Amino acid sequence: MTERQILVFTDLDGTLLDHHSYDHDAALPALERLREAEIPVILNSSKTRPEMEAIKACIDNRDPFIVENGAAAIIPAGNLRKDAELVIAFCAPLDEVNEQLLALREAGFPFRSFNDMSVAEVAQATGLDEASAANAKRRIGTMPLQWQGDDRQLEAMRSRLRAVGMQLLKGGRFYHAMGQYDKADAMAYLIKRYQSCQPDREVVTIALGDSHNDRRMLETADYPVIIKGVNSDKLHVAGALRSEGYGPVGWNECIQSLLNQLLE
Repeated sequence: MTERQILVFTDLDGTLLDHHSYDHDAALPALERLREAEIPVILNSSKTRPEMEAIKACIDNRDPFIVENGAAAIIPAGNLRKDAELVIAFCAPLDEVNEQLLALREAGFPFRSFNDMSVAEVAQATGLDEASAANAKRRIGTMPLQWQGDDRQLEAMRSRLRAVGMQLLKGGRFYHAMGQYDKADAMAYLIKRYQSCQPDREVVTIALGDSHNDRRMLETADYPVIIKGVNSDKLHVAGALRSEGYGPVGWNECIQSLLNQLLE
């Protein structure tokens, strides 16, 4: 039987982290089991690098991670046979995204982006503390925004962004203006890196998410998992396992079940 390398790719807000409190304690048993089995847990979120590095430190995670809906994959030193950190960017420069948003604002499209908000306002909109909200504003390729118009205007704005090679992606709390890439592109890149480093092992992937911006990541995985939450009822992926519990409770539940199956 071919030895397996299991990889876990996970969204954060509403998935590994509680949607409201950002707490992850309910997932600790599964995280510990994954650590003991030497299974990488690859965070794949709309959050920025400094936000995710704080979370990684909190859960003692040293694996590669993917920031800002696939804007970049970051391989820390000591992973995948790399002595030094490697950052692979997939995003358009943030200046280009902001330039397009400015043109759309001048054209009358109603929205409020993180550029328009103070740290205190981002904290209020997200429920983060101000230090975390400041990190949320430190972006490299995507811009979250609150939509303030109707559906017709929203589709018109999507069309305008598509015409210049960009998109408006719906996340758990915000829309994200960004280039034509997503979480699945960076995920596929890291899968290939793991496979090239371990050619004699079968790479098996688990992906967990709760929102529309997780859909392609879930579709890419061998074992897609939809975590119950405020957006999960609208998320449909063929063959996906659905959790009974919300957020980290459901995350722990589904990881434990899959490990029981895969580590037999």
